[in-house]
Amino acid sequence: MKPPEKKERSATIAAAVILAVVAIGFFVLPTIMLRLGDISPWLAAAFGALFVLGFFLIFWLRARHQRRRGE
Repeated sequence: MKPPEKKERSATIAAAVILAVVAIGFFVLPTIMLRLGDISPWLAAAFGALFVLGFFLIFWLRARHQRRRGE
């Protein structure tokens, strides 16, 4: 078994960093939404929806970038 190439390691590290940041974000999301809900329930719902959509947007943009680079 040969060691992974640099590109494979880089993709793995990038995915791990993205998932760690998103996991921390989802961990604090309820607290933020409760605070925003004191101001406006619509504001809290919008923030939650944007955060979840942002999660998918990050991976969509990353896949699009990799396709253009030919990886």
